[in-house]
Amino acid sequence: MRPKVYIDGKEGTTGLQIYDRLAAREDIELLLIDEERRKDPAERKKFLNAADLVFLCLPDAAAVEAVSLIDNGHTRVIDCSTAHRTAEGWAYGFPELSPERREAIRTSKRVANPGCHATGFISIVYPLVQMGLIPRDAALSCFSLTGYSGGGKKMIAQYEDAEREPALDSPRIYGLTQEHKHLPEMQKICGLTAPPVFSPIVADYYKGMAATVPLFLDRETLTRALTEHYRGSAAVRVSAAWEGTMLAANTLAGSDSLSLIVEGNRQRSTVTALFDNLGKGASGAAVQNMNLMLGFEETAGLEL
Repeated sequence: MRPKVYIDGKEGTTGLQIYDRLAAREDIELLLIDEERRKDPAERKKFLNAADLVFLCLPDAAAVEAVSLIDNGHTRVIDCSTAHRTAEGWAYGFPELSPERREAIRTSKRVANPGCHATGFISIVYPLVQMGLIPRDAALSCFSLTGYSGGGKKMIAQYEDAEREPALDSPRIYGLTQEHKHLPEMQKICGLTAPPVFSPIVADYYKGMAATVPLFLDRETLTRALTEHYRGSAAVRVSAAWEGTMLAANTLAGSDSLSLIVEGNRQRSTVTALFDNLGKGASGAAVQNMNLMLGFEETAGLEL
């Protein structure tokens, strides 16, 4: 019997992207709520409890409420909000970090999908901390460039308005108070004693992300360490040599994979995670986690 899957919040950017990845699959049964009743608590509860696996593509408070509506022991949850990423009892949905994390995702009833900016930072810093190349008390920084689709429907509408404000023509730095919602998971998952100084930047292109961490380490050491950590990974790759003198943040737009680009010299280097903020940074990662949880091929339905 095919597992039943329900997307709570299918109308949002992440939900629609998950739906697009699942709609043509014949190995699952997608449960579709009547559009007129999608905000009816009783109807939502019925669908949440009828599913074998639920994606929550909701604001944080609504995601917490949705979990509270599940009153059975079999429905498994992938939460794409920020609500449960550092919560006890929730597996963090980044399987490439370690075999133990992959197994935790596979067996867990509750999985928190990573944030997009956090995905880039963690993909770089986690392995280097584990290998002892970065101390846990390191003073780190990160700047992360994203397309405007990461801001959801409201921001998409602002950027695509023919009479938009001139400020949207140039890249814009935000998270100026150093309290960005992804910082807690960036610190906790990497095992750092303090969060990094983080500068997220949104620019006038639809999707794609480049998250960069500068380090006082030599390029060869970093390349060797990251290549070893991600050896055999289908979704995360390390570039041994980048062709060109510039990195474009939309290089992997439309892909569900992530590439780590190591550049620099013997004293100072940068590691940049290139990926799609809607792919490995959101919906692609969610589908990958679903595949693990339901026993499918890990990369089924993904564009790598």
